[in-house]
Order: sequence, then C-alpha cells, then structure tokens
Amino acid sequence: MSEHKVVRIGFVGLGTVGQGVWKHLEQDQGDLERRLGARIELVRAAVRDPGKKDRRVKIDASKLTTDALAVARDPSLDIVCELMGGIETPKQVALEVLRQGKVLITANKALLCEHGKELFEAARQHNGRIFFEGSVCGGIPIIKALSEGLVANRFPLIYGILNGTCNYILTRIEREGKTFDEILRDAQAKGYADSPPDLDIDGWDTAHKAVILTFLAHGVWVNLKDVEVEGIRKVTSDDIMLAKELGDFKIKLFAIIQRDLKTNKLSIRVHPTLVDERKVLARVDDVFNAVSVTGDVVGTTTYIGRGAGSDATASAVISDIVDAVIGLTGKDRNSKWNIKDYLPSNGTGPEVSLAGPDEIIGKYYFRFMVTDETGILAKIATAFANNGISLSQIRQQPRPQNTSSLIMTTHTTSERSVKNVLAELERTAALKVKPFYLRVADFDE
Repeated sequence: MSEHKVVRIGFVGLGTVGQGVWKHLEQDQGDLERRLGARIELVRAAVRDPGKKDRRVKIDASKLTTDALAVARDPSLDIVCELMGGIETPKQVALEVLRQGKVLITANKALLCEHGKELFEAARQHNGRIFFEGSVCGGIPIIKALSEGLVANRFPLIYGILNGTCNYILTRIEREGKTFDEILRDAQAKGYADSPPDLDIDGWDTAHKAVILTFLAHGVWVNLKDVEVEGIRKVTSDDIMLAKELGDFKIKLFAIIQRDLKTNKLSIRVHPTLVDERKVLARVDDVFNAVSVTGDVVGTTTYIGRGAGSDATASAVISDIVDAVIGLTGKDRNSKWNIKDYLPSNGTGPEVSLAGPDEIIGKYYFRFMVTDETGILAKIATAFANNGISLSQIRQQPRPQNTSSLIMTTHTTSERSVKNVLAELERTAALKVKPFYLRVADFDE
C-alpha cells in the first residue's frame, strides 16, 4: 500500500476503552485499510505503568511511555486518542494536540463539559479537529445524528436516559422492591457502578453529557452550575410503586433539554422523572441508554443501545478514527472536515438564553413524611393554594410511630412556584424530613 498515505495514531490512556480500541484496530486493520485506502499505524501510547502484565493487548515496550505530553507533542502523529479520564492532564494533552493542528479524539465527557469552549476555540485557531462520539452514550451514535443526519433541524426537545448505572438501579428497585442501597451494592459487585458511585447516582455524569448535547443541538456551551441536577439517591421502592398506581408511570433519570423556538429560551435539567409507561423510553431498562430527539423538520426520532462499557465506547472511538482518516486522506477532505467541525449551522448560538424558573412549566409529584395529627393535610394544601398550585391527586399512607406519608400530584405549574411552596413547607414543624418531589414528563413531542 505504498501509494497510500500512512496515518499514524497515538494514545494517551490505555485503560479498558483504550485497550479495546487498540485490540479492534489491530484485529480489523486489514479490512479497515482496504476500505479507507490508507495504512493505519498504532505508534505509541502513554500509560501509568509500562510494565503492567495483565493488559488485554500485547504492545511492544518500545511503544509505551509515561509521558502523556510527549505523545501529544510527537510531530510524527496525525491522530491522538485521549482516553485517560480526569480533566487537568487531559486538558493539557488536548490543547497541545489541537495547537499543532492535529486530530484529537476523546471520549472524555467531563473534559468537554468543563472546557469545551476553550478546546473548540483552539481547534479553530490552529486548524485542529475534535471528534468525540464516545463521550455521550457510548455505542449510540447520537453525536453523529445531531451533527450530520439531523443538521437541517432545530430541536425543541431532547431527552433521554444517559447513564446506565442509574437506569440499572431503578430497574432493579422496580422489579424486586429492594432498597436503593441493596441494589447499589449489587451493581458495584457486578461492575455496573463505580466506587464511589457519586458521579453516576448524583446525576453529574448525565449532566456532563447533557451539556455536550446542548452544544451540538443549540450551539452554546452552558456552564454546569446553570444546569438543574438531581440524582436518584432519594427514590424509594414506595415511590416506584405509587408511580404506577397514580397513573401507570415509571421513574427514570432523564436529561431534558428544551427550547422554545419562538422565544429561544433554553432549559437543561437532570432529575428523576415520572414518565408514562407507554412511552418508548419508559420501557428502556437495565444498563441501556436511550435518547429521544424532536426536530422541527423530522419530528421525533429515538436512539437506544448500550451506552457504556469498553466495547460500546471503543466502537464509537473507532468510528471517529475512521472519519478522521477519511478527512486526512479522502478526496472529500474539505467537506468532511466541515461536517465534523461540530459548529451548529442553524443560527442558534448568540440569541439563545437560559429559561428562568417562571418559564419552566410542568406537573409534579410530592412525597411528605408528616406527623399523624389533625390539620396537617389542610396546612399543606393551604401552602399549595397560597402559591397558586392546583392539586390533582392526594393520598395518605399510615407509617409507624405516629407518622404518615402524604403523596400529592399537581396540575401544570412553574418551577418557581414549586420552589416557593417547598420553602414555605420546610418551615412547618409537622414535616419529619425534607419533602421529596419528582417532575412528571409531560412532553408535547
């Protein structure tokens, strides 16, 4: 293949995903080279321990280094795959690669969420390129769908299950009625949850991915502090059972990105959500991910698959490598690069602004633990009325030690009204613990 260009690839990080990418590239190298018309060389990798014996791939010691920046600065490389995790060192690596006008491939959602704006600016200034399909939902090609297949659309609604760990835990609680802590321990034993699991179960992993999808769909980088983020720690088996009784609902941890196409007000939220079990995403269980995308031209499309795991993410990274090789060697280089610049072309950037709590509208589910005494229900109902919130259902369940669980659902109201009523009720001595509430998915797709 001497007449074809050689594309030289380096790796920073060779954990489970990096090893999976290296392994599949070696196994399928001949087929890929025939399809791409270029030779692929796996040149070197930066790792913590070059002498590690239990890697799934055998790599000559001469190709290994502990110096991540040495790989980033290597002038012989065309592509650098950053697969190490964390933020600070990956940021240094990414900027170094982009400042040299090279191709950066990353699956690092936290890096993109925190520093995406700076990285893309470096890419623009130095003619570098960023590919990041593996950063959101692993094997589901949602980034390619938004940036290529659906490029003609504006997106009033994107929502989905972006974290397999949380989906697995909620599914098991629903099926078995066990406690959150019991299922979490089992998920960790099976390798479905990290230790500690905070990034997953507190919603931050999902929030990182939501910020990336917001950029792709709407052309703005939203600061993570402006995203409403709640995890699943407080969801109980009673909530899951009552959700079904109240209206055939299931509880899922959703990322929700909504934009009013008339006002260009945008909201990004991550929280447990009651969803009608007839909805497609309500039936996506276990470790699977799913994303529903509503475009103003195409309507609603749905993407379901394995969102995590070394092979699913490796598949996405290899897809990026293939696109990068085509861009570097193909006859359609210019058009391919323009497509993969990931700069939304629907004029959405400057005029989009974040919606305030008065502009975020929906229905809600509340659970209160109260003392079992006369007049408590009336006090709570009065607080709702004082804040203009109309109740649709009320249930009371006796509990031990002279307490009760009080369940209420509302008609449509605003996020501000909900915050106000919670603040008023938290001053009520009759409440045994802080109130718990869920949003109800009431999407007009």
